[in-house]
Amino acid sequence: MRVYDILGIGFGPANIALAIALEEQEPGVSARFLEARTEPAWQPGMLLDGSDIQNNPSRDLVSLRNPRSHYSFLNYLFEEGRLIEHLNLPIEFPLRKEYARYITWVARQFDEVVDYGRRAEQVRLIQHDGEALYEVTTACGGVYLGRSLVVAPGRAPYLPEPFDSAASRRVFHLTDYLFRLEEFTTHGAPESVAVVGGSQSAAELTLDLARRFPRTRVRNLVRSYSLRLKDTSPFSEEGYFPAFTEYYHRATAEGRRRLDAYMHGTNYSSVDADVLKELYLLIYEQRLDGDQKVHVDGNRLVTAVREQGDKVVLEIEERNTALTESDTFDLVVVATGFRDLGPGPDQEPYPPVLEDIVGHFRTEESGELYVAADYALEPRDSGSDCPPVLLNGLCESSHGIGDAGSFSLLSLRAGTILDGLLKRGTFAAPAHAS
Repeated sequence: MRVYDILGIGFGPANIALAIALEEQEPGVSARFLEARTEPAWQPGMLLDGSDIQNNPSRDLVSLRNPRSHYSFLNYLFEEGRLIEHLNLPIEFPLRKEYARYITWVARQFDEVVDYGRRAEQVRLIQHDGEALYEVTTACGGVYLGRSLVVAPGRAPYLPEPFDSAASRRVFHLTDYLFRLEEFTTHGAPESVAVVGGSQSAAELTLDLARRFPRTRVRNLVRSYSLRLKDTSPFSEEGYFPAFTEYYHRATAEGRRRLDAYMHGTNYSSVDADVLKELYLLIYEQRLDGDQKVHVDGNRLVTAVREQGDKVVLEIEERNTALTESDTFDLVVVATGFRDLGPGPDQEPYPPVLEDIVGHFRTEESGELYVAADYALEPRDSGSDCPPVLLNGLCESSHGIGDAGSFSLLSLRAGTILDGLLKRGTFAAPAHAS
């Protein structure tokens, strides 16, 4: 059985960026990536018409680390024959659809180091020919051996109570949006849809439903007073600089929480100005016409969910008056974000795939894994022979807002992880060349 220098779990943007860094900087290191999807795809359930990526296109898979790379978004446009046309677009950021195609274009150039349709289910620490290795077993029974592990499965969808126990397929996370629409609207538009959450995605989904189904009642239920404008101040945006990541990692636990509170509005429970304006104007015009179909209702908490035939009934409480109501919908989209690592109710202490080896590694006082500056897990015992494990794209609680599922620092993080692997790994590039 072949032993790889690096086993990567997941082949989304985070580990694609690592594969690029390996090719460009350390081509002699052998690597294999295991991806649960059967083909490359980025947010396929959320490729809404007209939606953009919300970050500068040069913060792509590679450019901040290597602006001369073949794998940049700019070069993708050039090779696809759309560079001049794209530069003429009257938009600030690229369409999400186009960025998804860019990611697929890059991923396809690494097909020889990726096994698709391989969901990693278990990781064990074993001894093999006198060497400590990680054995990764996939859902289909495949077994892989590696001298190090880079874990990048993406952040798990977060479904708060009571949605976490809802059995109906008509209640679903935003990542399944387009797929469930196709499933349930084949024979006609829904009468009513609820969108739960105050995020950018929640507002975009509310608009998308209004465009697709003009006669459908769409109700956006928001826990806070209403939808909030995203903080796009260039001063706040420096939270997506590598210097902030280093500063955040050195901060105390209390300091990190203060920084989190300040940076929250740059990424969470907030919406871009253009989307807010479009949504507000739509609602105003519907009121003007005496035919309001779209509603944004703040201070609303969903306390119960139940299926009733081919409908879903939500029990809703007004948070400040304690008044309650029941409302019935054909579909309920839960736009409440994703889990990262941490001790909170919307977090998880470690990636589930590491269940069998997590006991070997150091934890914070609050219980979650301690993650070093180079994204490596630290062995619990100083004399441990645990090979390196590094987390790629899961570390907002230890590295700050730049790790919040954003492309902003993705390429630089890949370089940091590669440096960490080379420093901590038991392999040397010339000795294990493919």
